[in-house]
Amino acid sequence: MRNSLILLPLLAMASPALAQPAPPAAAQIQRALDDPATVDRLANAMQAMSQAILDLPIGNVEAAVEGRKATPAERNKRVRDIAKIDPQQLQRQIAEARPQVERSMKAFSAALPQIMDGLQRASDAIDRAAANLPDPSYPRR
Repeated sequence: MRNSLILLPLLAMASPALAQPAPPAAAQIQRALDDPATVDRLANAMQAMSQAILDLPIGNVEAAVEGRKATPAERNKRVRDIAKIDPQQLQRQIAEARPQVERSMKAFSAALPQIMDGLQRASDAIDRAAANLPDPSYPRR
């Protein structure tokens, strides 16, 4: 019961953020989702992130978990050394996933109006519920 009393004011405070005008943002999101260049940027970002993760040094962490100092050779150990992932194969997998990402983005873009409508209805319901909350500054009897 106490948890719900704490959460209700938080929901009431969050409702104005949900009630902000959504159409310009929704239209902007929809344009980005429908733009084929977005998929290219996303694929390029995934490739760059995968390379960055594979290049992370891991030897010091491994030694610390084992409770010892890392040797000079361990300090140069990277995620790619432990994961045994072929970077070219990883790049191919990312490239092969592109059509599926495109289909997913198109499906999300098509569903976006319904999602925004549902969020607006949820915001309205939260506003109605918050309007029925007692005023905390009202004196108790």
